[in-house]
Amino acid sequence: MKRIVLLAAAAAALFISCKMENPLLTESPLEYGAPQFDKIKTEHYMPAFKQAIKEAKAEVDAIVANPDEPTFANTIEALEYSGETLDRVSSIFYNLMEADTNDEMQKIAEDVAPMMTEYSMYVSLNEKLFEKVKAVYEARESLNLEPDQLRLLVQCYKGFARGGANLSPEDKEKYSKLCEEESLLELAYSKNVLDATNAFTLELTDEAELEGLPDFVVALGKETAEEKGKEGWVFDLSYPSYGPFMQYSARRDLREKMYRAYNTKAVGGEFDNTQTVKDIAQHRIDIANILGYATWADFVLEERMVKTPAEVEAFIKELLDPSLPVARKEVADIFNYAKSCGFEGDTLMPWDFSYYSEKYKAANYSLDDSMLKPYFQLESCIDAVLGLATRLYGLQFTPRPDLPGYHKDVKVFDVKDEDGKHIALFYADFFPRASKRGGAWMTEFRGQSIKDGVERRPFVSIVTNFSKPTADAPSLLTHDELVTFLHEFGHSLHGMMAEGRYPSLTGTNVSRDFVELPSQIMENWGYEPEYLGGFAKHYQTGETIPTELIDKIEATKNYLAAYSQVRQLDFGILDMAWHSRSDVPAEGTLEYEKAVLLPSALLPQVPETCISTSFSHIFSGGYSAGYYSYKWAEVLEADAFSLFKEQGIFNREVASKFRKEVLSKGSSEEEAVLYRNFRGHDPKPEALLKKLGIIK
Repeated sequence: MKRIVLLAAAAAALFISCKMENPLLTESPLEYGAPQFDKIKTEHYMPAFKQAIKEAKAEVDAIVANPDEPTFANTIEALEYSGETLDRVSSIFYNLMEADTNDEMQKIAEDVAPMMTEYSMYVSLNEKLFEKVKAVYEARESLNLEPDQLRLLVQCYKGFARGGANLSPEDKEKYSKLCEEESLLELAYSKNVLDATNAFTLELTDEAELEGLPDFVVALGKETAEEKGKEGWVFDLSYPSYGPFMQYSARRDLREKMYRAYNTKAVGGEFDNTQTVKDIAQHRIDIANILGYATWADFVLEERMVKTPAEVEAFIKELLDPSLPVARKEVADIFNYAKSCGFEGDTLMPWDFSYYSEKYKAANYSLDDSMLKPYFQLESCIDAVLGLATRLYGLQFTPRPDLPGYHKDVKVFDVKDEDGKHIALFYADFFPRASKRGGAWMTEFRGQSIKDGVERRPFVSIVTNFSKPTADAPSLLTHDELVTFLHEFGHSLHGMMAEGRYPSLTGTNVSRDFVELPSQIMENWGYEPEYLGGFAKHYQTGETIPTELIDKIEATKNYLAAYSQVRQLDFGILDMAWHSRSDVPAEGTLEYEKAVLLPSALLPQVPETCISTSFSHIFSGGYSAGYYSYKWAEVLEADAFSLFKEQGIFNREVASKFRKEVLSKGSSEEEAVLYRNFRGHDPKPEALLKKLGIIK
């Protein structure tokens, strides 16, 4: 007996030792509990996941085994706060999977996916746990709950119901298997997109092939070549490389080559996603059906501001119908301009449009990115974007080089309110690399919550792919990149300014078609003369950006607005086409996509190209049956920003109201109510159509 006790003690000591050595399994000793990125190694992840899942299951088991009558506190709150270690481990791992991945992490993700799915099913399909949740839910009217508590209870019950808790044992088993398979398919899809993106480079060795490219694009190509150990200039499919090349290269043959590579990512070959797309769609249909919904879109939209596929389609149509004829006229104008420049084709091809539209803008508005970039040095833009939060909300940002980031490029800031209260840690990761996926996004390593009277403030991260400094120039942003920065920073403010008790109801944990309001409203400042004139200075001369350039930015704000709107709506149309049907199309992925998009096509379709195979937002990024929400949020922000325009773009009273009614509330109330509380009325699509100049 004594030997058994000693062995048990030794095992416990070994476990404690292992836990102490793994920085993912212990509370960080750093200020605010900041993640110990400098100590986390790849080999820590799998043991951390295993232990964290074990702990989370034990916490669920304790709720189930509690002999007392189920109450809001011992069931709903206990469940809300369970899995804390798993949340910490998974938030760090999955965020770094997007921002600084490697082959070993990709393999871990594949191995962890079934473990995480099994844990999710362990909770969502736990009959005894659901019985307790259901008992509290059915007694909700007599519990005298506060509004956020009632909201949590209702959301908790609905989460179980939508997660299969009411299914038969046989269907639960099928549901669990479908979810696990779908999770693995999404991982495979994402990996194929990343690998296909990294597999292509355009290597140029003849200076004649650089015709039309401005100095900053040539410098970027040289820098990329040196990084890859190549001669000459290298351009790849990351957007800071691809976008400017397509805008400025006078070599039509090279533009076509780049376009085809970019738009055939994961189409055929080693990293083919054409069948994976259909497999994901089929699994989503099967999951929806087993839960009692006709389509995946019906299932998803139940929890959105826009509640049904028919409402989404009506919303898209309300924007598309007035936009399409205006967009076609815009394309015709660019075509006529191209012909005046010597273009000899019968129609513009997709690889021609960016080039000639950029030249048209320069000719008619005397403005192009190369004229603006010198005034948008990244460091100045950082100060200006953070300074906008200071001016609107009183937030103060202090660099914290003593706190580790997950990569040498990451900047860390301590964010405090104007009264000195700590608000958040803010991590900023600006430059592209092979280990980071393309695009820009905001995320969190920890959300805001209050447990046992102790508040935990969030760790918020912004990730972009802005051009790196070169040997000859610092990092200079295009105006579009500045707007992107403001957009993602808006998401960051939503996370930073969260107030509430329950982590699932705070910060950006709101319906998908509301979450873009805080980000898209911030874009407006990127076009305001009063804002731009306060910080945009030439990086070499120190000259403030001339008034005439700001006037041109304003004048070009709605340049090709209808064309851009139709393209965004096309993404929403494609998303709904995959997710609002009750079966997978019989035709191939490319053929189906072409048929769906033909009615709103503005340029000739290229048969072998495909959006769906690399449309990560909807096939691996959480926006399935929800891409319309970008346009929905634009309607919200157009209406919301009009209040700032009326009262002053730096008006603290309006900003305070926006913070109180939107940024701080999370999902503690229905999002439609939050919006009405701020603006005083429901949003209308006309606000956006007027803002874009599509209707008067």
